[in-house]
Amino acid sequence: MSLLTGVCGCCGRCRPRYKRLVDNIFPEDPKDGLVKSDMEKLTFFAVSAPEKLDRIGEYLAERLSRDVVRHRYGYVVIAMEALDQLLMACHSQSIKPFVESFLHMVAKLLESREPDLQVLGTNSFVKFANIEEDTPSYHRRYDFFVSQFSAMCHSTHEDPETRTRIRVAGIKGLQGVVRKTVNDELQAIIWEPQHMDKLIPSMLFNMQDNNDLDSRGGGEENPASLAESCFRELLGRAAYGNMNNAVRPVLVHLDNHHLWDPNEFAVSCFRIIMYSIQARQTHTCTHSLSVHSSAFLLLSSLSFLAQHSHHVIQQVLNHLDTHSKNTPRVRAGIVQVLLGTVAIAAKGSVGPTVLEVFNTLLKHLRMSVDFELGEGSRRNSATSLSSGRGRENEERIVQNAIIQTIGFFGGNLPDYQRAEVMMFVMGKVPVYGTPCHTLDTVKIGQKGTKRIQTMLLSSLIMVTSGFKCKTMSAGLPAAFIGPLCSVSLMEDSELRQLVLEILHNIIDRHDNRAKLRGIRIIPNVAALKIKREKISKQDVLFMKKHGQQLYRHIYLGSKEEDNVQKNFELLFTALALITIELANEEVIIDLIRLSLALQDMALANEEHMSMFIRCGIMALVAAYVNFLSQMIAIPAFCQHVSKVIELRNMDAPYLLPEHVFREKCVLPDSLDPQDTGMYFQTADLVEALSGPGYNAERLHVPYIPQATDEDRLTRRKSFVDTISLQVDIMSNSLPDQSHLAEEITFETLKKAIDTTGLEEQEREKRRQVMEKFQKAPFEEIAAHCESKVQNCVLLFFLCMHASVCGWLAGCASMLHDRLAQIFELTIRPPPSPSGTAALTSGHTQYQSVPIYEMKFPDLCVY
Repeated sequence: MSLLTGVCGCCGRCRPRYKRLVDNIFPEDPKDGLVKSDMEKLTFFAVSAPEKLDRIGEYLAERLSRDVVRHRYGYVVIAMEALDQLLMACHSQSIKPFVESFLHMVAKLLESREPDLQVLGTNSFVKFANIEEDTPSYHRRYDFFVSQFSAMCHSTHEDPETRTRIRVAGIKGLQGVVRKTVNDELQAIIWEPQHMDKLIPSMLFNMQDNNDLDSRGGGEENPASLAESCFRELLGRAAYGNMNNAVRPVLVHLDNHHLWDPNEFAVSCFRIIMYSIQARQTHTCTHSLSVHSSAFLLLSSLSFLAQHSHHVIQQVLNHLDTHSKNTPRVRAGIVQVLLGTVAIAAKGSVGPTVLEVFNTLLKHLRMSVDFELGEGSRRNSATSLSSGRGRENEERIVQNAIIQTIGFFGGNLPDYQRAEVMMFVMGKVPVYGTPCHTLDTVKIGQKGTKRIQTMLLSSLIMVTSGFKCKTMSAGLPAAFIGPLCSVSLMEDSELRQLVLEILHNIIDRHDNRAKLRGIRIIPNVAALKIKREKISKQDVLFMKKHGQQLYRHIYLGSKEEDNVQKNFELLFTALALITIELANEEVIIDLIRLSLALQDMALANEEHMSMFIRCGIMALVAAYVNFLSQMIAIPAFCQHVSKVIELRNMDAPYLLPEHVFREKCVLPDSLDPQDTGMYFQTADLVEALSGPGYNAERLHVPYIPQATDEDRLTRRKSFVDTISLQVDIMSNSLPDQSHLAEEITFETLKKAIDTTGLEEQEREKRRQVMEKFQKAPFEEIAAHCESKVQNCVLLFFLCMHASVCGWLAGCASMLHDRLAQIFELTIRPPPSPSGTAALTSGHTQYQSVPIYEMKFPDLCVY
């Protein structure tokens, strides 16, 4: 029996048919290649009997393993070629066991140290990866292939050409793994961290060697370009839940290889990530729209895209937090990467992630200022001076990068979100006297606070650039204009300039600012071709509500001693833009009143301003009134303005902007208010504007700005004493009985309403009352009040006692008359139209008092 078995084993015809067909495809000389006729027979047999595929695969694997061990590489190539053809020809469910044998053979080739076999196995795996299987394989894993292909991507072979071949093969293998797993229902396997930590760095390692001469091959065999293509494909296939596992290895690789400084490669990587996400999602949403014809699906896909983009941004922000104590250049590199990232993602920004980006950036801005000022305060020796300056300059790089990121991101947001960001950033600007939760001004001091104020306002300029609000209330809401105007009262010319530029960006909705650049007497405003529209009702309401606030800050900002030419130029532009965008007949009158008030302030010089500031204010008024006269085009108004400017050109050129802002302009020792021809006269302007549409009589009411809480917030003394208590119990505050009652007419009430200032005498009287209540001890105030009450009570009891005592009956009439006079002088009730009570011979009589004869206390008239 054993002899029979041995004979059968030796007899070729007794061997199974599939083995004979496999043996026939191998020629005697491997150089002859695969026997094609026999290969066709084997393929036909496999297709006809698919249940034999697993055995064919096992036998081919057995022969290939034996040939590898014996270094018969020619037969190895033939075996792999046969496997490839069988894979391409067979697509039934029975191919699953055959695939396991195939993958086992590919693994054998990849484990060998021969570059040719590694490349051969990789090429076969890539062919296999491009085959679409009918059903997924739940038991198949590619852990070994990910590890092996990643190792090939880091090849350090001595021969440059061989090293390039191995790296290219490794990248192609990884690309095949990605395609195979993504197309499979088990696509989540490749996104596991243990695979991404190998796959992503392998691609980045070859991408960063793009300039290495050793990595350059011919055409498509360039590892850098091939790795970039694979990287784009991988990120384009990432779902939202997999983005973290895909981006985190990128950040780790940049850390390990110190690629944040310089950061050109880091910026390039994240640009690839963002564009890959957008390209993939754009294709997806376009396909959904074409297939389903639903705009809702398109919007859903775009929202999905925005989530992807902001997930990447959030990871970069978190990475910035982890490097908050690293060197300034590393932090600056991360922020610059963030800048390039948000520049791509800003258009699709959604949700609270936007504010989170700004909040994180503002936090790191504060930390950078802390580091800079902290380093400066710890400089104790001359040897550390140079290093301290270097640290300071590096921190400036970080701060500038943060500001650029804030401004660029905010400037590319939709308008409705940009308004929210403007208020958010403005709320972070530290103002003296107000709490600021994000920016602690106590630790950084006044210098650091001023630095942060400057940088945040600079970022707001970028955010508001190009902002076109439909209504001014949307661009300048109350929550924004209040803090902004508070900063405009700071005693720093640079901060005031930044505030004015922010106002210009918001108010200028028709791009007229460039035409108004510089302060000058414009000879022909029509030549500027200014674009304007009729003011809307919403803007009219805005000016009624906030117009005085704007006028007030222009008025106060013009008289600051540290003003330079740029301040006056920006003030002129602000007045001109308000005229163009927000001026109706009522606003024009208010602007003329403001101009006259500025002129009177410069002439009176109650603030003891320098001659340059006074002449600068005069030049500002001249430039603006000339512009306004041509805008409203009233001949009499234009004639008066031209006459004043002409006289100034001849006799007082220092009152015009073309002369006063010259370096060698000769300024006078004083300004003569009596020389009326040099100044704009209220009477002449009233006469010029007496036509229809303008209430010129209001020009007689001088403009006096009111004090607000903003003066307290800006560390400056209020120019008007704010009074919250207006109760006068002092004897000298009672109305003078010797004066006749003042006639109250309609004109008197109108002047009282329009005139917002107080007379000097009333102001002094109020000041004395307030000073007494604020500085006098409480016991003294109580004693003063108590004495008056006691006097009244004493007089009352004397009166009662006189009425009771019989022996004083003859004196009762005289005593009552005296008491009535005393009560009249002490606690006289206010007059009433219904009449006043008077005592005549012991009888009460009522006398009617006309309302126009009533004498009201001074403090009760508003």
